[in-house]
Amino acid sequence: MTETSTATARLRGSIGVSGIVFLVIAAAAPLTALSGALPLMIGLGNGAGAPTAYLVAAAVLLVFSVGYAAMSSHVDDAGAFYAYVRHGLGTEIGLGAAGLALLTYTAIQAGIYGLAASTVENLVVHYGGPELPWYLYAFALIGIVAALGYRNIELGTKVLGVLLIAEIGIVVALAAVVLVRGGAHGVDTVSFTPSAFFDGSPGVALMFAIASFIGFEATAIYGEETRDPRRTIPRATYIAVGTIGVLYAVVSWAVVLAFGSDGVAAAAGEDPEGLTFAAARMFLGEAAADAMSILLVTSLFAAVLAMHNVVSRYGYALARDGIGHHAFGHIHHRHGSPHKASLAQTGSALLVVAVFACAGADPVLHLFTWMAGLATVAILVLMLLTSIAIMAFFRRTGVDRRRWHTVFAPALGTAGLFLVTALVIDNFSTLVGDSTVVATILLALVAATFVAGVAVALARRTG
Repeated sequence: MTETSTATARLRGSIGVSGIVFLVIAAAAPLTALSGALPLMIGLGNGAGAPTAYLVAAAVLLVFSVGYAAMSSHVDDAGAFYAYVRHGLGTEIGLGAAGLALLTYTAIQAGIYGLAASTVENLVVHYGGPELPWYLYAFALIGIVAALGYRNIELGTKVLGVLLIAEIGIVVALAAVVLVRGGAHGVDTVSFTPSAFFDGSPGVALMFAIASFIGFEATAIYGEETRDPRRTIPRATYIAVGTIGVLYAVVSWAVVLAFGSDGVAAAAGEDPEGLTFAAARMFLGEAAADAMSILLVTSLFAAVLAMHNVVSRYGYALARDGIGHHAFGHIHHRHGSPHKASLAQTGSALLVVAVFACAGADPVLHLFTWMAGLATVAILVLMLLTSIAIMAFFRRTGVDRRRWHTVFAPALGTAGLFLVTALVIDNFSTLVGDSTVVATILLALVAATFVAGVAVALARRTG
């Protein structure tokens, strides 16, 4: 026998706080955010004020996390956001939320495959290798992720841990050297002043900052695979969000100082793709810049593996609740993993990448940019629903009487998320390459996915 039935299935594992934090930070892909999103935040957003956007995003998510962590003590389910919304707002809205979650992580995973494949292709050519189509590298990466995703989560955690240590090590080294050497014109704190944050288009900067945190939900998704979920999940949530926020803010500040607070916006406009690597070249040397280019590939791989694990567990949680094919609710007898849901996720990733490849699309300008934009809006709407569901759950059940955890923090989180969502939608065409048509189609897809989830729930109830 190689699997456990849906009715009795429970994921197995003994991940601790550090393991979950690794998984969450890996999903956030720090080097990818700091080399990809940061230059756009600076060039298209608020220039030297970009580091504050990371702190604002982290503050909003930390407040949201108070209620999220409190509810994790009462809802232990691999469905995370979906499970929370279902418990708080009912099955119909819950399935709409599940649709948004699947859309978010399927989209961002496919987008990262495109960016990773393009990065590998460029590195191979740079070092004298053959010029091969980008999608061949994408398919190879999908195969590796499929093999790891099929097995126990602890194997993936070990792989991500090694990659993440190297990734964080080089960005911390860059920040340290820039600060010690005083950057281009000395160390200043202009980046953290209100005038710098509100300069230019802070909404654009905040939009990219929020997108850089996608995946922090995984703290609750792995609840069944932890040693002590009631204590592990809250701690891991706060540590992960806080660590990501501080890391992004400090390293982005160092990148600003590397070019000077008054010159970084121009530098980002001239070379957005190479800004962070140029800073590494100036302050760490050519070898370090080359190493950073290679670590960008491992950063992307770590992110896509983490996203794969998230989607697999969503498919498993839905099947266990009787939604979708029942086989996805089975777990592997030896590995304790949702192996069939993992295989299904591999198939969906192959399908999306293949569609873009057959259409002759650019892996970065189209696949990555469009999918990242789609995922950003979908995850924000999903978090809004979750925040509202948390308040509704505690109000109805009364299982936790702490007002800050169950009323005030979730209310503040909802307000903050609503503001950020409005800013993102207002600037959405910028996120997807200044195309109003593409922006409209992708926003419509988010709405249609939620409505489809609700419709499925209503059909099941009336049927």
